[in-house]
Amino acid sequence: MKKNIILVSFLMMGTFISNSQNMENKNTDTRVAPMEQLSLTKEWDKVFPKSDKVGHRKVTFVNRYGITLAADMYVPENVEGKLPAIAVSGPFGAVKEQSSGLYAQQLAERGFLTIAFDPSFTGESGGEPRRVASPDINVEDFSAAVDFLSVCEEVDAERIGILGICGWGGIAIQAAVNDPRIKATVASTMYDMTRVTANGYYDTDNSKEKRNAARAALAAQRTEDYRNGNYRRAGGVVDPLPDDAPVFVKDYHAYYKTPRGYHERSGNSTDGWNMTSALPFMNFKFFEYAGELDSAVMIVHGEKAHSRYFGEDTFKLLHGDNKELLIVADASHCDLYDNLDKIPMGQIAAFFNSRMPAQD
Repeated sequence: MKKNIILVSFLMMGTFISNSQNMENKNTDTRVAPMEQLSLTKEWDKVFPKSDKVGHRKVTFVNRYGITLAADMYVPENVEGKLPAIAVSGPFGAVKEQSSGLYAQQLAERGFLTIAFDPSFTGESGGEPRRVASPDINVEDFSAAVDFLSVCEEVDAERIGILGICGWGGIAIQAAVNDPRIKATVASTMYDMTRVTANGYYDTDNSKEKRNAARAALAAQRTEDYRNGNYRRAGGVVDPLPDDAPVFVKDYHAYYKTPRGYHERSGNSTDGWNMTSALPFMNFKFFEYAGELDSAVMIVHGEKAHSRYFGEDTFKLLHGDNKELLIVADASHCDLYDNLDKIPMGQIAAFFNSRMPAQD
């Protein structure tokens, strides 16, 4: 009851303000933000080979905050009628030319229209300043992709799913909680970015004292950034590797810092996010309403992934017989970035097909 009262109050206040403004100004602008003209790379610059089984083109769309997002669209060849569609993003700090594009192309080979998009402020997408992460805006990016797919002439708007990789796996589930247009969600090798930022790995920094120390350091960095007129970057994957680097850091290095996965627009391959991007993730908690998520979810994790606990703990919050947890034998976190011998692409495609069935 309390939630309903708050919602009604919010809507009534918006109506009151809107009516008041309209009485003063009949020309109130309620248009969707205009599309920014982005400079998009024309040549194939992915870290994976181009498939001859799907068509590829660049597309753009705008989110609710007025940021224009860039995406690669993959469409299966020689198909007719409206197609089921999947929007893909991640890993956190990567670009669409890396893992998300590989997933999107692979799923297009299996009959889906797919888009792999760069999040706001990153890659070829718009937004200033560059390399800002936001739990709110990044969740919105997935819903903006659904906006775009919902009105695409080639898409069956009743069969739209999303797929997030690594940190974007958690973001995808959070987007699905709030957006019932999303019929099915896959989170692959997922992180909960709010949990790891606030608590550290395995919750080893989960204390008021450690969080307050981090907040104080980041607040001081904000002052320094504003004084200097530019944002300090947190750094991408460490390079060169120290001798005592954890195995999962070596795993990241083997992807982002070698020809296997390096891309010049990727923050993880270069100098990372703006350091103060960590602040909102410490002040925001994903999955508070995960138990209310009715649509289908599959969480995929590697048996040997350091991040496996994020997926297993999140899965415990979900309810319903349309939720699946798939643990891939002998797979690490980054194996599920690009190792097609380990990524269960057939099972992922089957999940989307079964949870987004064609209507008779």
